[in-house]
This record gives sequence, C-alpha cells and structure tokens, in this order.
Amino acid sequence: MKSTLVALASVCAAALVALALGGAANAQSADGPSYASTGELMRPENFREWMFVTSGLGMTYNQPAQGAPARTPNFTNVYVNPSAYRSYVKTGQWPNGTMFILEIRASTSEGSINKGGHFQTDLVVIEASVKDARGQWAYFDFGRDMKTQVNALPPTERCYACHRDNGAVDNTFVQFYPTLLDVARKMGTLKPSFTGTAAGH
Repeated sequence: MKSTLVALASVCAAALVALALGGAANAQSADGPSYASTGELMRPENFREWMFVTSGLGMTYNQPAQGAPARTPNFTNVYVNPSAYRSYVKTGQWPNGTMFILEIRASTSEGSINKGGHFQTDLVVIEASVKDARGQWAYFDFGRDMKTQVNALPPTERCYACHRDNGAVDNTFVQFYPTLLDVARKMGTLKPSFTGTAAGH
C-alpha cells in the first residue's frame, strides 16, 4: 500500500511539473502575434504594456523636398513583445514570434505650461512588423481608422526592402534603439554591413 501511494505521489508531482512548464511556455508565447481565423493579424489591445523601445520625433527616411514647407513633426513610439525582448537581451537576436508596434502620434508645442519643444497628442496610425515561425518578416498597417485586424502588406511595398537593406540587426532598425544597440555590439550580432552610430528613433 505504501509503495502504491509513493508511486501515485510521484506521478502527481510529475504532472504538476509538466503543467507548470506548459503554463510558462504558453505565458511566454501569449504576448506574441495573434491571428484571426482568416489569417489576418490582430491588433494587440495591450501593446502599451509591452517593452517600450524608443521614441523619435520628425524622423523620415526620405530626403525632404527642397523648398517644401516645414511640417509639424510626428512622434514615433516603438514597442516590442516582452518575451522577444527578453530573448534579444540574452542573445542579441530576435526570435521567431517577435512583434513590433509602431505608434505614430501628432505633436504640438502649445499647451498647458509648455514654453518650448514638442509633446505628443492625437494618435495618427499604428503599424506592426512580425517575424513569423519561419523566420520571415512581414509588415502591417492598421490604418488611420485603427482596424482591429489586417493582412500583411504585399512584399512589393518598400518597407520590406528598406528594413532588409538598412536594419542593423536582422530586419530591425536597432541602430535607432540605443540600449538594444549596446546589446548587439556586446553580442556581436550587428550586420557586417552596418557602419552607423547610435541615434534616436
């Protein structure tokens, strides 16, 4: 009888350990990209609880047209899912299941007690990039109407080539994320072609 109880206790303990490990794995992957039954990427509602990577003001990857009137700059806020961030900090590489959110907000310099500079105001658009289970990157635009789910942009969109050709680590602009650029330098994961210096996104 005693041996039976010991064996039963061992089985229960093993089951609890397996359940705990499975729960941890599910919790880790739960913060990544989620897709509708139609295959469209779902816009995460809680992305502002993810890891905040950086913020930029008035950045553009195109040469401004000569003589063009000055435009009020937008802020760009970048977030990444926590499990991908933790993996990157350990390895200097983005794992499959990485999801970035780019939140673009308008700016103003007038309001309350502010006397100079700019602060963020209305939400303009939300975009995303995802590294899928095959290690391939795709890019998504939830539009100015903030769609809840969207298909990936076609590979002919310039964002694919721009990220592939200019990303400092994989297809990502780590060169604009100072703390993560330090990680890549430490881990030796910067692309050989990357010769830039730290900047602000």
